[in-house]
Amino acid sequence: MVEALIALVAVVFGAGATTVYNQQKKNSGSRAAEKKIADAKTKASEIVLKAKDEALKVAEEAKKAEDESRKEIKKAENRVADRQANLDRKLEELDARNEKLRASEDEVDDLKNEIRTIRTKQQEKLEKIAKLSKKDAESHLLKMTERDIKEDMTNLITKLQKDAADDAEERAQMIIVSAMERMSSEVTAERTVTAVKLTDDEMKGRIIGKEGRNIQALQRATGVDILVDDTPGMIVLSSFDPIRRQVARLALEMLMKDGRVHPARIEEVVVKAQKQIDKDIDRAGEDAARECGVVGIPKEMLRLLGELKFRTSYGQNVLKHSTEMAHMAGLIAEEIGADVRVTKTATLLHDVGKAVTHRVEGKHHHIGAELARKYGMNEDIAHAIEAHHDDVEATTPEALVVRVCDALSAARPGARNISAENFVERMRDLENVATSFEGIDKAYAISAGREVRVIVRPETIDDLSAIKLSRDIATKIESTMQYPGTIKVNVIRETRAIEFAK
Repeated sequence: MVEALIALVAVVFGAGATTVYNQQKKNSGSRAAEKKIADAKTKASEIVLKAKDEALKVAEEAKKAEDESRKEIKKAENRVADRQANLDRKLEELDARNEKLRASEDEVDDLKNEIRTIRTKQQEKLEKIAKLSKKDAESHLLKMTERDIKEDMTNLITKLQKDAADDAEERAQMIIVSAMERMSSEVTAERTVTAVKLTDDEMKGRIIGKEGRNIQALQRATGVDILVDDTPGMIVLSSFDPIRRQVARLALEMLMKDGRVHPARIEEVVVKAQKQIDKDIDRAGEDAARECGVVGIPKEMLRLLGELKFRTSYGQNVLKHSTEMAHMAGLIAEEIGADVRVTKTATLLHDVGKAVTHRVEGKHHHIGAELARKYGMNEDIAHAIEAHHDDVEATTPEALVVRVCDALSAARPGARNISAENFVERMRDLENVATSFEGIDKAYAISAGREVRVIVRPETIDDLSAIKLSRDIATKIESTMQYPGTIKVNVIRETRAIEFAK
């Protein structure tokens, strides 16, 4: 291939040289033409030599590439051969393992047949010793068991009949539980004191003032007791009126930020703080109504609703309690077919009387109903507000929903300080009642006290005794404890047989 390429180049340049020669000969036939021909031949020779070198280089590179390709192919063939050998070895191992498994299966079948033969012989011996056949012994055992648990079966049938009659109550519980599961809100314990952090200890002296003039002026303007003790960088505000505490806290923060502390400035700042708190109250009432999707509430009622943001009941924030109730009430009312708008409005405003209990005499639910009537709200709403406690009979479905939601939100574990303590105590009492019986290993109260799981020692309590034990525990719980709803007693007996094959 290289020689052909060189010949081709020589022919091309030879033809070119001949053409030039003939042309020069025709034109002049001078020595200049001959010189040009000689130069052309020289250049042609150089080009031919250069082409030959390039061709040799290309041939060498091609040969190298071919050698590398052959090496790669050889390596690939070696890898394939290794893999084939590994596969063959694994197949041989699998065949050997299958043979062992088949042999083991045959041994297991032989053992099963031997065990069946031994069991049959043992059964025949037992029948001879007891002088009873298997069927007779089974019938005798069933009669004894029936005689022992006849009373329990009677009680169980009675309980099942009662449960069937209480199906409506169970459906109501399911509706309430569904509403509680779909509603989630924060629970925060509130206090009657507020701590204000000072920028430095010098600020504490400036707030006290000369001969206590500044702190006395602040107490007179806010109606809050200001406690200054040895705690560095802290001042405590104490008052049973949370709105006054908020005003005093905001006024103190504004004074510390401004730096000017004197009686005239204190009065000015307290007025500004009062206006700011008033705006916060109005905004809180509007936000609560918007969050619950309740419209058409008079401005005066919204104002009182907003004041509940700063009021608590047993550590539970009253406004959060009301909004939580409104959400649950809407879900329950929709499920049972009650008026959702009336229910949610009454639920949201059910505790609005607590905002004025320090100014108006009477119980908060009566005060709230009178305020609703005063500002022209629907009588169904006023009745539901008034009847959410037991002293007034609830005559409408909406009023009953408000009463149920109030019990759910206020009495659930963790909502109020006292409820949390009672909840823990009730869980402990449940476990103590269960562990008071013999043969019990452990007892756990779960599902918020709606179930108690009792784990017994299997060597002490048999299956029939476990049934009787569950009934005895349930009877003792009914006679010694007070609780809402029902409590499931779950007695667990477990026997494990463990052996090691060597």
